[in-house]
Amino acid sequence: MRTNSHCVPKIALGKPQFDLRRASLGWQGQGVLIEESALTKAKMSVETRQLVASDEAVWRQLWTAYLTFYGATMPEDVYQTTFARLLGDDPRDFSCQLAIVNDEPVGLVHYLFHRHGWKVEDVCYLQDLYTAPEARGSGVGRRLITAVYDAAKAHGTTSVYWLTQEGNTTARALY
Repeated sequence: MRTNSHCVPKIALGKPQFDLRRASLGWQGQGVLIEESALTKAKMSVETRQLVASDEAVWRQLWTAYLTFYGATMPEDVYQTTFARLLGDDPRDFSCQLAIVNDEPVGLVHYLFHRHGWKVEDVCYLQDLYTAPEARGSGVGRRLITAVYDAAKAHGTTSVYWLTQEGNTTARALY
């Protein structure tokens, strides 16, 4: 399986903006472009929030759908360990945000902060990004990415990066 990296070197200190003409994340000078109007024009009002313990069933459903999309399965101990890490307070643990539309979770993003050999500050790796099929095209993916950028900024992180499969054209169009 071949993957391509989509690295974003710096986060803008101001409001993120999305460039609708290109429909992809990019940067201008030192700032990431993610125009807020892309979310206000969406068909659905999308909110994000941190995962909590009572979300386990819906998290499992969303993560299973994500894994299925990539043709992967995980044993039960990986589900249990991953969920515990997502709720953990170890700085090396992953974090998770859920996208909520009409009080229903419709997407998730997993990310973590880690050290980098070429930087003093941590970097942020966006590991998993998933939107339920019925919510695709409504701004959920963009909102989840923006939530990761917001978390990175709050963490004092200047870099966010992720990988995606070369053949995942829907995701690549979002980026």
